[in-house]
Amino acid sequence: MQNYVYPTFDLTGKKAVVTGGSKGIGFTIAAGLAHAGAEVLITGRNESALIEATDEMKKQGYRVSWRASDVTTKKDVEELFDYIDDEFQQIDILINNAGMNIRKSLIEVEEEDWDKVVDTNLKGAFLVGQQAAKRMISQKSGRIINISSILGKIGNPLQTSYAASKGAIDQLTKVWAAELAEHGITVNALAPAYIITPMTEHFLQDEERLEKIINRTLMKRMGQADEMIGPALFFASDASTYVTGQILYVDGGWTAN
Repeated sequence: MQNYVYPTFDLTGKKAVVTGGSKGIGFTIAAGLAHAGAEVLITGRNESALIEATDEMKKQGYRVSWRASDVTTKKDVEELFDYIDDEFQQIDILINNAGMNIRKSLIEVEEEDWDKVVDTNLKGAFLVGQQAAKRMISQKSGRIINISSILGKIGNPLQTSYAASKGAIDQLTKVWAAELAEHGITVNALAPAYIITPMTEHFLQDEERLEKIINRTLMKRMGQADEMIGPALFFASDASTYVTGQILYVDGGWTAN
């Protein structure tokens, strides 16, 4: 029998950075990485939310810290990675999660709406990914995991800027994978459908909209935030050493329907 190398999801000794890590999907993935043994730094713009999130994870015994940063500002991102260099000396895993949405019809979208969404979701991912890649190239190893959306693949009303940004994230993922593979770095994306988080809880109050979501989803429900942990651990760990440039739809079967 061949001597197989059996994969593990253990992240002991790994250093991970999660942007937009104080709530929702970012917070949940950060906790999942920490539970698997990684030392995690969460970032975001809201200092009080970062402190609250860090304290909550520390109560579970996790090694978590925080640093306020605006991913849309190059100077802030450079200072964030200077801090990472000083405090962690390496970055093994990047969860490029910071994002926002403004739901408006095409004719209602203002220029400032477009700029806010695209700057956060796309420019922010680029600035952070660029700095992480520089460190990972030096290390000759690393995992970049971009958080996309099913809206990078499908079209939904009222999503002009958000869907455009997520479609671009899918393409960034493929281009970065092609560039960075020779340096031992994998780049993949998670594309969730409707996950219950503080950003989407209002869907539960809108019975008509919730019914449409459930009817469109093969599993007939919205996703739970902790259902993002397993896919994230797969991409972050040695279980996915031969996987790069992929978009994994965590969508209850939405895109298969």
